[in-house]
Amino acid sequence: MYELNKAKFGAFVAELRKELGFTQKELAEKLLISDKAVSKWETGTTIPDTALLIPLADILGVTVTELLSGERLQQQSMPAEEVEQVVKTAITYTETAPQRAWQEKSIWRVVFACACLGEVALLFFLGYLGRITELVWVNAILTTLFGAYFCFFVQTRLPAYHDQNQISGVYDGVVRMNIPGLYFNNRNWPHIVETGRWVMTLNMLVFPLLSLILGEWIPTLWHAAEGMVMLTLSLGGSFIPMYIIGKKYE
Repeated sequence: MYELNKAKFGAFVAELRKELGFTQKELAEKLLISDKAVSKWETGTTIPDTALLIPLADILGVTVTELLSGERLQQQSMPAEEVEQVVKTAITYTETAPQRAWQEKSIWRVVFACACLGEVALLFFLGYLGRITELVWVNAILTTLFGAYFCFFVQTRLPAYHDQNQISGVYDGVVRMNIPGLYFNNRNWPHIVETGRWVMTLNMLVFPLLSLILGEWIPTLWHAAEGMVMLTLSLGGSFIPMYIIGKKYE
């Protein structure tokens, strides 16, 4: 069985990092982890979690095979692309499949469905009045997509390396969540998910409702402030509550 040489691995990572002109902190930021984790790799104290090997190899400009070997490979018994695919497949299939929200019983499926119905009704009414705007559509699409993610597809538990390192972001397929100053782990993740569900389902209704009411009462002012209101709800109304809750249970 192949045994990874931690010292050789760490020296190789340090060499590649320096060739690219990255500091440990800069490399850590690209992987959404702490620079202490990178330092431990380079000193041979620890090695990355398997979930980080592929993005680490991509950033350093080597194959996963070369990264695990601790050296650039010039000649191999099979093509490099074939070896790379084997290694990536092994890494992918040896990881435990994450538990998703839809696999658990939750009232949030009903809440999301009700929010969708309310959102559709508001959009229909705005369209009937001829007051539906591009920003209303953008808000509807974004909040519905992220609402569906938090209510159905979000991981209910993060990989173990989040509890072992200070990691400021979550990689989950096409979804990338990064809140500066907040470290994600399994202590605060359930609370962040719950908050994300609340803010996304509420925002599905709040912005079109404001557009309906304020667009009728103060149309000129609303037209001028619509973009700022949407930005405030998207950033302040979404990320700030998740940051506060995340820091509380971090």
